[in-house]
Amino acid sequence: MLQRHQQDWDELGKLDPLWAVLSEPTRQYGRWDHEEFFRTGEEMVEKVVRTAASHGLPSAHGRALDFGCGVGRLTRALSSRFSNCCGVDISEQMIRQARRLNSSVRNCFFMVNSDPHLGIFSSEHFDCIVSILVLQHLPRRDWIYSAISEFVRVLKHGGLLVFQLPSFIPWRNRVQLRRRAYQALRAAGLGHDFLYRSLGLNPIRMNYLPRNSVAGFVSHAGGRIVAHETQTVMQKGPIQSTTYYVTK
Repeated sequence: MLQRHQQDWDELGKLDPLWAVLSEPTRQYGRWDHEEFFRTGEEMVEKVVRTAASHGLPSAHGRALDFGCGVGRLTRALSSRFSNCCGVDISEQMIRQARRLNSSVRNCFFMVNSDPHLGIFSSEHFDCIVSILVLQHLPRRDWIYSAISEFVRVLKHGGLLVFQLPSFIPWRNRVQLRRRAYQALRAAGLGHDFLYRSLGLNPIRMNYLPRNSVAGFVSHAGGRIVAHETQTVMQKGPIQSTTYYVTK
């Protein structure tokens, strides 16, 4: 399953990388303007920084990690606030794009991390960890829990962890027929470009964890939630998405 997941995002990295990262319907098929796209990252990080600062976090601004960085939308925004910013992603194609698009940002570097953990980093390594619009795409819930546990492990004491994850998805949104059709037809030998551009299919999945489950697990992993924000997003049905602010 891990190899299939990696292949999906490599294909998205070839097909429409900016839209795969930020899936605005009007920006599909290469219609994201690069400047506008990266501005959304700056706006997101500015909001995160403001909220975190109200809780006195993080205590230092050395190393930052953007988990599931895609093409570096948030990594670039973090670079003006932290000394060193690392973006990791499962997709070689996304990392290739991130390096190209952010080549002028000297304190950003990007790495492929194809394992479902962060063993490439030592414990208490980062002052800040951010993961937005990423965990929801992992195909298994135990992978999501593992990622959260790893976030807490590599976070410094007094550091800031911010991650977003849907906390409720209606049944109609869980069926994900486009994804299922894409995978079935891909397995039958049809090309990813044809499936995406001609049939309008893609392999993006949506997963979720209830807020109470996340809160209990963060505590068990050694973290402490200092704030959370839940909003409702309409996508055929009301999807609840929660952003968690965590320290230890």
